[in-house]
Amino acid sequence: MRKFKWGHLYLVFVFIVLYLPIGYLIGFSFSDGERMSHFKGFTLRHYAELFNDPRMIQIVLDTLLVALLAGLVATIIGTFGAMAINRTSKAVVRNTVLSLNNILMVSPDVIIGASFLIFFTALNVPLGFMSVLLSHIAFSIPIVVLMVLPKLKELPGTMLDAAEDLGATNFQVLRDVILPFITPGILSGFFMAFTYSLDDFAVTFFVTGNGFQTLAVEIYARARQGISLEINALSGVMFLFALVLVVGYYFVQQAQSSRRQKKGGR
Repeated sequence: MRKFKWGHLYLVFVFIVLYLPIGYLIGFSFSDGERMSHFKGFTLRHYAELFNDPRMIQIVLDTLLVALLAGLVATIIGTFGAMAINRTSKAVVRNTVLSLNNILMVSPDVIIGASFLIFFTALNVPLGFMSVLLSHIAFSIPIVVLMVLPKLKELPGTMLDAAEDLGATNFQVLRDVILPFITPGILSGFFMAFTYSLDDFAVTFFVTGNGFQTLAVEIYARARQGISLEINALSGVMFLFALVLVVGYYFVQQAQSSRRQKKGGR
């Protein structure tokens, strides 16, 4: 008979604390009432109201566009930045750059948002789509660096030496050796950057303008007027979207692992 492990009980407790509020929120999206005071019966009308709200749909599309562009640009810059850090031979320079990178990870979002606001105001950059996009790219780059750098450290130097001995150019080494090896780290960095951009509120609140809103800022503005169950319906849709992303990423990782095992078995 197996011994009872308190660690399993703790894990169950953590999952309950994390997912119970989400389940409570999504559950009331099917209530026929107007508030979350008590459940009045099953309905899908709040979802119908959501998909018939052109302003909310536009905000969702704008939020996804910013997150996608920020994730792509930050992944490209962060990947090459991680390569540059990994190739730095001087330990002092490498540790200094990594420390500066990590500072952005632990700095309060309020400080980062206020800094970007002062920066854009000083340069007379109008607040809106571009200011939000640039800000999201900036705070996403350190995340990508931290995701890609460990994979670069795992890359055997013998693989690079063998490629060079076979006459491969620097571009061919990058394309055929380095990038395929660190692809899992690149994908992890992209998904992390995409997720951080998607749900960011504090930084976006500082740098957004009157003509542009993201989902987090819009939900905050509506919540101040009283929670509408349309927001619950939106939360349900976004949770399902995030779940699809996670499951899709899992299957991508599994497919890559299977391909690597097949190549290794040959």
